[in-house]
Amino acid sequence: MVVPATALSFAPNVQFDAALIRKLSRQGPRYTSYPTADRFTDGFGMGDYMQAVNSVRAMGARNPLSLYVHIPFCDKLCYYCACNKIITKNRSKAEVYLTYLKREIDMQGKLAGDLNMVTQLHFGGGTPTYLSDEQMGDLLAHMRRWFRFATDDAGEYSIEIDPRTVTLERIRTLRTQGFNRISFGVQDFDPDVQKAVNRIQPEETTLAVMNAAREAGFRSISIDLIYGLPKQNLMTMDRTLTKVIAADPDRISIYNYAHMPALFKSQRRIAEDELPSAETKLDMLSLCIKRLTTAGYVYIGMDHFAKPTDDLAVAQRQGRLHRNFQGYSTHAEAEMISCGVSAISAVGSTYSQNEKTLDAYYERIEQGELPIARGIKLNVDDLLRRIIIQMLMCNFELSIASLEVAYPITFANYFAKELEQLRVMEQDSLLTIDPEWLTVSPKGRLLIRNICMVFDRYLGEKQEVKTERLRYSKTI
Repeated sequence: MVVPATALSFAPNVQFDAALIRKLSRQGPRYTSYPTADRFTDGFGMGDYMQAVNSVRAMGARNPLSLYVHIPFCDKLCYYCACNKIITKNRSKAEVYLTYLKREIDMQGKLAGDLNMVTQLHFGGGTPTYLSDEQMGDLLAHMRRWFRFATDDAGEYSIEIDPRTVTLERIRTLRTQGFNRISFGVQDFDPDVQKAVNRIQPEETTLAVMNAAREAGFRSISIDLIYGLPKQNLMTMDRTLTKVIAADPDRISIYNYAHMPALFKSQRRIAEDELPSAETKLDMLSLCIKRLTTAGYVYIGMDHFAKPTDDLAVAQRQGRLHRNFQGYSTHAEAEMISCGVSAISAVGSTYSQNEKTLDAYYERIEQGELPIARGIKLNVDDLLRRIIIQMLMCNFELSIASLEVAYPITFANYFAKELEQLRVMEQDSLLTIDPEWLTVSPKGRLLIRNICMVFDRYLGEKQEVKTERLRYSKTI
């Protein structure tokens, strides 16, 4: 049963204002990092990353570790997908990839394996279950030789699943292998929408896999949906939401489909005349918020909803929610080490990204090097703005007094220009400002990216437009 929000004394914490969204929606970053990935440069390399790890070790490695593993392969192409993936049925490619991936893990393990315990692990892609049971077990065993993992009840070990690629027995095996959180790609239950995006996924298949995950003892089950896909409308979305609510996942993510065929070739296969209008997309978003909050889910932020009893909702109420390249997380202090093609690490005051193509990734590892292609070292201003954006994205409020204690600044002076922009937003009822706090309103929560963009120093710089800059989706 879904726990009603009223039963736990939680009222909906987000308010949909169509007129305000129409007025303010624009392209902008999702702030899984600050500075954002389009600010990474190839001037940052393996030496810089090693220095960052050594600095963390020199400080006593107080923080736990978070590991991310990228498996880029998929069996079939979903037309809407903008992920870094490789579509192939040639399973030997995965064998080759795993050989190099384990060599990267060896290098990372030698460099950082004696740091603090791993409390978070996430497998993403692509489709992580492209790997067989045996390949997955072997890879996990290899990681455990280099890293110490927290116990099952203390650690958060998650994996993304395409329900079409697993059997019920496979779900039980994944739990036995150590995963305790699972995320399912659904997107939409409507058969016509599924056909339009080349992702035929019967409702019965998804529900059977979800039930198997519950029976296997997974602590958290998450579902991903998308609004704005071809052939979607209010009726199809309402039917999908009814089925999702009945399925009772712990977390639900509802992403806005960004149609950018100039950047993502697969999206060129989508018939543009079948896409819902901008107005219909707004209506669908309003419907999603209304249905899910009425069903008892809490709006976490940035497309994410969770039950009030879920770890994310609890962490948000307690002011310890975090946001990184894996999305929202309860592991705010973890150093994030990422392995695999295109994977992004966050260690100390640095970000670093691996090579984006298999050939380049393999070549660097053949040379005995970590396959870091680019990154950035944060300066004091970056760190200050990162904290502000984190607080606003995760908690919808910022303690000015606490910030002034942590940093040698007077907020009103340091951010005088930003406060001018925020005052305009205050007039639009997005937030309130007083000498002690910035507090985002229920109306402003849907436009939190707009608020955070005020503090993004790089957005104001006059620089040549980069490909990554064009990849920004609309804030709503």
